[in-house]
Amino acid sequence: MTDDLAKIRRIALVAQAFTPGGPINQLRLFQGRTSQIQDVASAVVQAGQHVALYGERGVGKTSLANIIAELFEASDLPQIRAARVNCNSDDSFADLWRNIYRELDIPHDGIPLSPEDVRYTLARESVPAVIVIDELDRFDDDESLSLLADLIKSLSDHNVPSTLVMVGVAESIDELMGEHESIARSLVKVRMPRMSRRELIQILEEGWPRAGLTATEEAEARITILSRGLPHFTHLLALHAGQRAVQNDRSEVTLADVNASIPTAVSKHVVEGDYLRAVRTSHSDTLYRPVLVACALAPQDQFGYFPAGAVREPLRVIAGRRIEIPQFARHLSQFLESDRGSPLQRIGVKRRYVYRFRDPILQTYAILRGVADGIVPDDMLKYLLAAQPMPDEPTEPEQLF
Repeated sequence: MTDDLAKIRRIALVAQAFTPGGPINQLRLFQGRTSQIQDVASAVVQAGQHVALYGERGVGKTSLANIIAELFEASDLPQIRAARVNCNSDDSFADLWRNIYRELDIPHDGIPLSPEDVRYTLARESVPAVIVIDELDRFDDDESLSLLADLIKSLSDHNVPSTLVMVGVAESIDELMGEHESIARSLVKVRMPRMSRRELIQILEEGWPRAGLTATEEAEARITILSRGLPHFTHLLALHAGQRAVQNDRSEVTLADVNASIPTAVSKHVVEGDYLRAVRTSHSDTLYRPVLVACALAPQDQFGYFPAGAVREPLRVIAGRRIEIPQFARHLSQFLESDRGSPLQRIGVKRRYVYRFRDPILQTYAILRGVADGIVPDDMLKYLLAAQPMPDEPTEPEQLF
């Protein structure tokens, strides 16, 4: 019984070290993103400056937002108060600010909540606030978005020391910018790209010792390659591979542990239902699954887009035969449809369309699911991923606007 308790404790340590289920909320657990942290911190200490933090889903925007307040806990830095709220699709501008005032302990019952009212209130607070507005892409009310743009301009014009940090996908920030071209000078645009392989390895090297584990270079390489720049999958694979090593009474995580952990990692994943909805098929058509996995493996540009022609080679490897575009063009079109969950989006003109996964989490999940289901053999996976490796160095943020 004593041995069993010791093993349970070790398994729990692994779960504490690697947390795929939620964003990082402590600075000591946060890895990489030095350039982005510098940009955000610099904006916070400059009155009239605000932050637009944008990027794909799953790249760690919320984790960075969570640790902003802790960055300013040193005694030689300005004192700040911090609040973080999530946008909901049915929120109004007033709903948003009632939630923020509640987080800041500012009385708000019965008081007006126009942009000028909010500016007036924040200007009279003795301690500046850093207010993180997360999931801006869920803020569907156009009038409220316009009011938020008005507020940013007013805060900047009056040099109010509090800072708004708006977090969302690129399209949501672009829509906010479209509401007021004049707020461009007030916004520091911080793009969160996918993490480099070096940054993902930093996550592992921070986590293994806290879990009482080490790992082989081959195990770390496989985890970082399969993660495709998304820290969620680095945590997920490390969690299951580490727990497998503990179950087998070892303290070193091996490549075999990583490979064996993939089926466990994909089972009951939050996007499994989206994947199954996209690839459901009748017995007469078995291409949906291999085509979606091939799309996930297709070489893509810096914005995640790929042409139909890029799907042919990974599909040939997966299917074991050459399949030309006319044979899978219908599948690409159906991946745009709502009855399959619209896993892909498309831009361009006929014969020059390019496609992209709406959710990069689903894209990486499709690769892992292909491995788990045996349609992407290990040697083929190495070849396909080597065709478009993730950068070893952190990428410099690109300006969207």
